Amino acid sequence: MRRFFILTVMFLLLAGNAFAIDGRAIMEKSEAAFYYPGRDFKARMVMKLVSAGGQERLRELTMLRKNYGHPGGPQKYFIYFFRPADVKDMTFMVYKYPDRDSDRWLYVPAINMVRRIAAQDKRSSFVGSDFSYEDVSGRNVGDDNHVLLREEKLGGRDCYLVKSTPKKTDVEYGWKLSWIDKASFLPLKEEYHDRRGEIYKVFTADEIKTVKGFPTITKRTMKNIQSGHRTEVAFEKADYNIGVPDSLFSERFLKQPPKRWIE
Repeated sequence: MRRFFILTVMFLLLAGNAFAIDGRAIMEKSEAAFYYPGRDFKARMVMKLVSAGGQERLRELTMLRKNYGHPGGPQKYFIYFFRPADVKDMTFMVYKYPDRDSDRWLYVPAINMVRRIAAQDKRSSFVGSDFSYEDVSGRNVGDDNHVLLREEKLGGRDCYLVKSTPKKTDVEYGWKLSWIDKASFLPLKEEYHDRRGEIYKVFTADEIKTVKGFPTITKRTMKNIQSGHRTEVAFEKADYNIGVPDSLFSERFLKQPPKRWIE
């Protein structure tokens, strides 16, 4: 009987490990929840850039996204800026691929030119904010190694804590810690550590609402700990599965976006 009991315990432990979720699986589920809900998505957004001294600059924009296939697969993004005057009518477009760097274009109306964003610039600041170009459409899960460190609570929510380390040295951070909500798989907090191990940038999900059945981060902040500068983004409107057309994602509409889809 004692031997049977020991064998049963060992079997249960092994079975539990077999079904345990690992770091990569968690981040794949998080990517699907954060960047891929619905067939498509539209949001009217206000971006607030706040200096260390408290001075504020506002940007108002519309972002549209369309999925092509399963979560983690190809996507297209289109962003139009309404204000302030120095970015009015500027547009940004992304073609995201699962197995290579995304293609990114920026239309600058002041010089009437579409500029291609080079792959090595993907971690550069997005229009002066604390978010990078890559943050807009998300980093491919396969670009990092992911390790589940432990489970813990954050703000009363049960979370997975995952450490993600870039496979290549073409990014400015050494590793990232992510607190992933076990219920929604949305990232509640992310800490970016530089190569010396110091925290230099922190992302927080400040408000989550359910839109058409999809948990959605409707307020978020990215703060540069070292400079004190931060960027706050709030969704004034958000909607899913609205029938965003393929034709929107073209160079033609970068220069003349259709009002129906940007307003």
